[in-house]
Amino acid sequence: MSKTLNRLALMTMLAGVVALSITSVDARPGGSKSSGSRGSQTNVAPPKTNTAPGTAQPMNRSINQGAPSSAAAAAPAGAAAAAAAQAARPSMARNLMMGVGAGLLGAGLFGLLSGSGFFSGLASLAGFFGFLLQVALIGGVIFLVMRLLRSRREAAMATPAAGAMGRDAQPAQNPMQRQMLGGMMGGGAATQAQPALQPLNLTGDDFGAFEKLLGDVQGAYSAEDIASLRAMLTPEMASYFEGDLSDNEAKGVVNRIANVKLLQGDLSEAWREAGGEYATVAMRYAISDALLDRKTGRTVEGDLTEVAEVTEVWTFVRAPGEGTADWKLSAIQQVA
Repeated sequence: MSKTLNRLALMTMLAGVVALSITSVDARPGGSKSSGSRGSQTNVAPPKTNTAPGTAQPMNRSINQGAPSSAAAAAPAGAAAAAAAQAARPSMARNLMMGVGAGLLGAGLFGLLSGSGFFSGLASLAGFFGFLLQVALIGGVIFLVMRLLRSRREAAMATPAAGAMGRDAQPAQNPMQRQMLGGMMGGGAATQAQPALQPLNLTGDDFGAFEKLLGDVQGAYSAEDIASLRAMLTPEMASYFEGDLSDNEAKGVVNRIANVKLLQGDLSEAWREAGGEYATVAMRYAISDALLDRKTGRTVEGDLTEVAEVTEVWTFVRAPGEGTADWKLSAIQQVA
């Protein structure tokens, strides 16, 4: 019995160590979440690189979440419209029953008016043929009306569906493919449906700025220096980081970071669009981080003496015409 308890205790301790190692990595800026915006490419996965051969995760937090495509939105809308039309369309059986009821009522009223009783109208051959004639006339009128309404409804539903397919039934393209396609088509409908993206050439100074921001952002986050973070981040990213720091304060902990060093990095894509210039860079870097108790300084999670390796995709943005020193961090994406 004692051996079993000792084994369970050992397994519990090992699970705790694993949990600490995972949590310490997740405590860094961005952590396990993918946050921020990449302009018009926010909902497009950045190209894979040698540094980050995996797929970048979609944004968990972003103010620039894209709306579903018109084709996807039109599908449920079209299905709902078809269901409503089917529910509103009287069936042929119901039409016949209505016609029969109307014929019986007409024959009965004829009998009553003639003084022979409600059902006497069906007793004579003339009443019977009159009943059949009424049924045929009512059924024919209903059939013609329903056919006309159905034709108009189908024509109205077919027009937007064809337009949606014409706009959205295009293969996915990366920015370079879209630009080449637009040039070959001479600025046709496909070019107008996509944002105007232009390739952006970067220099060694730009990559040096990205590496510097990696270390500076981590250092400011560790020091909880909100003013410095706001100078290096877009307002959106600053709001996320400030929220994370507030959560740490509410829990009575502080995230300390050390030993940040870029190990490998390469460009995923860089482009210019209306309102900004963007560069998405894959970075594998070393980092030590831990959560400490605010009052005692005791380590709660992680270990500042242990160095871990992290691979993330960072996106930077600057206004058109700005220089190397003006890049700001606009997104961090985890790599699956």
